[in-house]
Order: sequence, then structure tokens, then C-alpha cells
Amino acid sequence: MGKNKIDLTEYIKRGEELSFSKRVRLVLMLSIPSIMAQISSIIMQYIDAAMVGRLGADGSAAIGLVSTTCWMFGSLAYALTTGYSVQVAHAIGAGKKEKAKCIVGQALFAVLMWAVFLMFAGTFLSGSLPRLLGADPRIHQNASDYFFIYAAFLPVAALNSLASGILQCSGNMKTPGILNSLKCFLDILFNAFFIFPSHVLYMGKVKIVLPGLHMGVAGAALGTAAAELFVAVVLFYCVWIKKFSLHKMHIRKDCFQKGYLRKAIKISLPVGFEHFVVCAAQITSTKIVAPLGIVAIAANSFGITAEALCYMPGYGIADAATTLVGQGIGAKKENVAKYFAKISTMIGMVLMSAMAVIMFFAAPYIMAMLSADAKVVALGTKILRIEMFAEPMYAASIVASGALRGAGDTFVPSLMNFGSIWLVRMPLSYLLSLSMGLRGMWFAMCIELIFRGSIFLYRLFKVRWWEKAKNRIQ
Repeated sequence: MGKNKIDLTEYIKRGEELSFSKRVRLVLMLSIPSIMAQISSIIMQYIDAAMVGRLGADGSAAIGLVSTTCWMFGSLAYALTTGYSVQVAHAIGAGKKEKAKCIVGQALFAVLMWAVFLMFAGTFLSGSLPRLLGADPRIHQNASDYFFIYAAFLPVAALNSLASGILQCSGNMKTPGILNSLKCFLDILFNAFFIFPSHVLYMGKVKIVLPGLHMGVAGAALGTAAAELFVAVVLFYCVWIKKFSLHKMHIRKDCFQKGYLRKAIKISLPVGFEHFVVCAAQITSTKIVAPLGIVAIAANSFGITAEALCYMPGYGIADAATTLVGQGIGAKKENVAKYFAKISTMIGMVLMSAMAVIMFFAAPYIMAMLSADAKVVALGTKILRIEMFAEPMYAASIVASGALRGAGDTFVPSLMNFGSIWLVRMPLSYLLSLSMGLRGMWFAMCIELIFRGSIFLYRLFKVRWWEKAKNRIQ
């Protein structure tokens, strides 16, 4: 290894000792591109919210109403990608490149078929969704249009997620990080074209006519979908043609072993269940918020979007933890896996704590960027500041979950998420919202996240989760 570069796969294979600073650098080296990708995803939400927010509170509320359902369908689509990505990390960690290639080949077909099923289910649901969520009738059409377009592009989003996950678990965080960051720039361009009408821009004496389709809320969904499609095509080339060269490989029958699919489902089902539980709780929360009025719906939506800038770095570090633990388990270096699981979690907690401090003071300015409505900004600032006190423990749950996922340990963490959300958050949300409105619901969320982080830290440090990992990679 060079002086300034740490080769992940070689380090894990040799079990070479590194200083604490180099181990931290290795975690950050893998995390930063993924953090940038996660932040770019949130910036895209900021872009959509800010651009549509200029059209008025109704447009923002329409997107906010269906955003949690979008996350549910997206999470279900992404869940299966996790099952295959973790297997790729194990195979590469064990030095079995042909096996990794076979897993990637099967993943392409399985994930695409699952995403197409979700696409049909989502488009079918889109017409009745706003009514089921109990929203004001005046935002029904915009909300339905937004969700319909989102669901129609689920196969594209799923392939994007699969390609990014495979590259990350093979140790390449840079490529998906750069490409997913590029999505932000493309999203601005496409959104400007789809959302707003054609207009004239003067630069000195130069007159520039900017074309636009004036599609409003539906345009925001199409702009994001177009950016997603462009990046998915490039990632497809990077993974299936360049990295794993599937175009040169005759698809053999042994590459479609039931064992790969069985392991993918075994890992993905708990992950999918976990995401379903979280999103179902968010949808239930939306039903609690909906009767509070348009301002509360918009403030809640913008608050969730703004908070994401704080916690998405945690998901970036969780991706790195999945890679480090997965390759460590695959190479039968359990001590390496344990160490990186713990150090990644600590780094995540420190980083998200720092982000929370910044977000607390920047809250009014961030909310003002997302909405021009003074009432929405004021309420959004209050709820966002409540949540900042939970960020360190929220980081613990996010990164620890990613580390455990790398070992294939997904069943118990999914139950932990289920119990924490439905036995702690939801009852508190309902009770506190009765007397405190939207602020009460966010107080309940803060309490639950602190509890959830505590139980994840207990599992990470006190339970011998790595022992069963050996059987999962056989």
C-alpha cells in the first residue's frame, strides 16, 4: 500500500495492523463519497421543495402529503438491493470474484422484476392515495400526479440503488458518490424546465429565452425522474459493463442459484420490513398531521426535508460500515469487522452531533429557503430545533444498523426498529399532538430516537452478533 492510500480489500485480507488515525481515515475515505451522495439526495429534495414552494403552500403540501408513501415504496424497492450488495461484499472479501459476478448478474434481473411489480402497485394506488390520507381536496390532484410519476420511475430508481450499492460494497465509493452528486445539478436544470413556464432572462443587454413546460408539482416529479434516469444509465455502464463485465460473460445456469436468491431474501426481508415499519409510521404521522391544516402539513414536510441534511451523513457512514464489516466477515476477520463496526458508529455520532449544532442555529434560514410562507417558516423552525437534541442517538441507530447489516444481521435490528417506533413513538405522537399540535408529535419523535439509539448501542457493544455471521456466508 502506498503512503497516502489504504487499499481496503488488501488490508482486510492481510489483517494488517493500522494506527487509530489510519483506521479513522479509512472509514472517512469510504464514507465521504457516500455522504456526498446522501447529501445530494437531500439537496434534490430541497430543490424540489424550494422550487415548488415558490408556487405556494398548496403545492408544497401536495408533495409533503405523499412524500412518506414515496419513501415507503422506494424503501421496498431498495430493500432487495441490500440483500445482493451484502453478498457481493462477502464474496469480494473472500477473494471470489467470479462468485461476485454471478451474484451481480442475478441481482440485475431479480431487482428489476421486483421494482416493476412495485411500479404497477404504486401507479394503481396513486389516484386514491390523497383521499386515503385524509388531505384537503384542493391538493388531491397535485398529490396524485406527483406520486404517479414517482411510482412509474421506481425501476430506474431501484437499478440506480443496486448499482450504487454494488460499487460501494466492492470498495468503490467514489464513482457512485460523484454520479449521485451530479444528480443535484441535473435536477435543477430539469426542474426549471418542467415546473416553470418559459420566461426571459436578461444578462446585461443579452436576452436569453429559457423554455419551460409550466407543469408545477408534476414537473418537480418529472425533473427528478429525468435526473435519476441519466445517472442510472451511467451507473449501469460502470457496474454491468465495465466493473463486472457481464456483457462478456455467458450467463450460466449456475449463476442463478437458488442460494443467492434465498440469501438475498433472508437479508432483505427484515430490511424491507424495517423500512416498511418506519414509513408506515411516517404515513400514520401524516394522518395525524393532516387535520392540523395546510400550514402544519407543509411545515412538517419541510421539517423532515431539512432534518435530513443533518442525518444523511450518518447514512453515508453506515454505507461504509456495511462495506467494512461485510468484507471483514467475508475474509473471516471477525476482529476487523467488530472494530470497524464500533469506530464507524462513534464517528457517525460525532459528525451528526456537530451537524445538529449547526442546524439548530441555521434552522430559520433553512426553512426560509424552503418556503416563502412566514407561518410555515415559523412553525418549521420550532419543530426542527426540537429534533436536533436526538441526532447523536439517531446517528447511533443508523450507523450501527449499517454495520450489523454488513454481517447479515438484519432480523433482530428490524424488530428493534418496529418496537421502538410503534410502541414508543406512535402512542406518544398521538397523545402529545392532542395538546401540543405538531410540536407534540416532534417531541415524541425526539424521545423515540433517543430510545432507539440506546438499544442499538447495546446490541453493538454487548451482544456477540458476529458469531452467527460465519454461517451466513457459507
